[in-house]
Amino acid sequence: MSTNRVAVVESKLDGYLARAARVPRSLAPGAPLSEGSTLDVRTALELFEDACLSRTLDVAARELKRTNRSFYTISSAGHEANTILGAQLRLDDPCFLHYRSGGLMMARSRKAPEVTPVFDTLLSLCASAEDPISHGRHKVWGSKRLWVPPQTSTIASHLPKAVGCAFGIGRSKRLGVHSEVETDSIVMCSFGDASANHATALSAFNAARYIRRRGGPMPVLFVCEDNGIGISVESPRDWIADTYSHQPLLAYYRAEGEFDQIWDVCRAAIDCCRDTRSPVFLHLSTVRLWGHAGSDVETTYHTQEEIEATEAADPLLRFARRLVESGAAEPATLSAILADVRARVAAAADEAARRPKLTTREEVIAPLAPYDEARIRARAARRIDPDARAQFWGENAPEATKSATKRTLAAHVNSALHDEFLRHPELLLFGEDSGKKGGVYGVTQGLQKRFGIARVFDTLLDETTILGLAQGTAHLGFVPLPEIQYLAYIHNALDQLRGEACSLAYFSNGQFTNPMVVRVQGLGYQKGFGGHFHNDNSIGALRDIPGLMLACPARGDDAARMLRGAIATAMECGRVVCFLEPIALYHERDLHEEGDNGWLCDYPAPSESPADVLLPGDLGVYGGKNKDLCIASYANGLRLALRAAKKLESERGVKARVIDLRWLAPLPLAELQAHAEACGKLLIVDECRATAGGVADAISAHFAESDSKVRVRSVRAADTYVPLGSATACVLVGDAEIVAAAKELLS
Repeated sequence: MSTNRVAVVESKLDGYLARAARVPRSLAPGAPLSEGSTLDVRTALELFEDACLSRTLDVAARELKRTNRSFYTISSAGHEANTILGAQLRLDDPCFLHYRSGGLMMARSRKAPEVTPVFDTLLSLCASAEDPISHGRHKVWGSKRLWVPPQTSTIASHLPKAVGCAFGIGRSKRLGVHSEVETDSIVMCSFGDASANHATALSAFNAARYIRRRGGPMPVLFVCEDNGIGISVESPRDWIADTYSHQPLLAYYRAEGEFDQIWDVCRAAIDCCRDTRSPVFLHLSTVRLWGHAGSDVETTYHTQEEIEATEAADPLLRFARRLVESGAAEPATLSAILADVRARVAAAADEAARRPKLTTREEVIAPLAPYDEARIRARAARRIDPDARAQFWGENAPEATKSATKRTLAAHVNSALHDEFLRHPELLLFGEDSGKKGGVYGVTQGLQKRFGIARVFDTLLDETTILGLAQGTAHLGFVPLPEIQYLAYIHNALDQLRGEACSLAYFSNGQFTNPMVVRVQGLGYQKGFGGHFHNDNSIGALRDIPGLMLACPARGDDAARMLRGAIATAMECGRVVCFLEPIALYHERDLHEEGDNGWLCDYPAPSESPADVLLPGDLGVYGGKNKDLCIASYANGLRLALRAAKKLESERGVKARVIDLRWLAPLPLAELQAHAEACGKLLIVDECRATAGGVADAISAHFAESDSKVRVRSVRAADTYVPLGSATACVLVGDAEIVAAAKELLS
């Protein structure tokens, strides 16, 4: 018995077409394939060709891999029924796809004749730099023209942003924000039955139902392509149907049987989603041929009889039989289609394998972190109509001289948000408690009242959903400012940033972006509150994300200018920016002693000067002429460093230059080095844990590897969770510790 299951499956289809007898009756091209069906013969033959293209591409992928010319063998074989969705969905229905979506892509491409799906797929398989979507960075299904943002090895991680995109459709029209979809568009996302169990999938289903329950439109079509197995683990019989067929506010459709039967169920599901603007769960029965991927030895977990039983249910063979026996096509016609497809794919495969690959680091990372400082500064200085602003603020302009101008960090962030909402109608702000309440710490107070519930709103308590909403709405022209209430809680949903949001531009070569500024409240030093979930000093996971910009203000005036820079960077360069706000400094007033008001500052009114915005490399410098010692820190550490510098001067006459890094990714290493070289000694004050990926490691490594003569030391928090109450002083960096480290460095 042959161990080449690809050849076995192909030979069964070829053998059937060679032996099948033509039926006496013949259906006209416009006739339905079966009585009462809306699938006509002409469309059915197109679907057969598209299914053959998908199947033949799967065969070519394995042959290319066998001959060391390609790198990817996860196939769509057995899932060809998704061609029906490709044929029925419109090009303005965004699609977030499962990796077994070859048939859908072939069928969808018929709507855009300029797209060459066969060659495009082969270029992607071969990791060619000419691949029109990822330019050789990964095998993905994606196309700007077809409105298919690329996903990688999705384990349901794309579902939350599909929900966000569906959420944004109605809102974009309501707010007059330009998007590429129509008011009656729907969003489709596909996934496997195993992925339906993932927490991320469950978040998406729950969020869709929740939003609909709250009265919001939610035109999302969840398509579960159920082949009954996840790599080697079988799904329980009827698990998907039993779990999802009776969910409130989630219409359920099961598509199985012949292609014309599946066609009609898919049409009903799509029409329901489009007409009711409600979430729909389409359960599409499929099989998985040839294992999970080319490297998967299926005989280690399936018997020969089980493999053969799956092959007997080959949907392409079944479709061919249906076409012949219904009189829609003669066997010779289908054989000719199949032969033509194989010839086209073979020729294209040879050519694709010869096309150039990415060869330099610069080429690979080019779309990861686009940054155009001139454009960003110009965007940040974009004029706010002075009359409109005067009318908006009245006598309460935050910079007005007759008011108490010196204000806290929280007050400045609040004012800057108001001004930016005036400047940019594309902005949305949402999160837990951030709408009606105005945030746990009052930072977003007044925004909903001033700008309305369509732009500022509360979400359900789920960080995955919050970041999914951000990604999805960003696809439709919005620039969202999602809020994560505490730094510790972003870890619940970190893959939405790392695996999805920050990878989008990279895997689409910049054709798709999801610009956003994620406001995160965090870091340590809260008094009388917290424990580790509210005093989280672990930023390493954020700094680890490729392409993510990380801003961390310490003072109110800086926060306003940095927020403007962050928003402008997102808008101009499509970037994902994390704006980490130190909770302990929100309402801090004093610097050195109680009542000195040394941490209050004036509000910097919006300026039309491109220089009046803070971007990476714009350091905060205190005592810029001092040369005895350079102390570098950020956030709470800046306040501690300034306190320590005063003690050093009063106790030992040491004049320290204190640097506020402000931006933690990318780190302003070159700018910092210039100040450190001027002093000869550098003390890094890092309030994050010693080995948790804070900034001290990176800065120390930079100075070591640059052969700098600067003596470098660091003070860091202990490697532990932050305890409750006064015990925090035992593990977090304090004034005395900084002073002691400075004296040691100076000795």
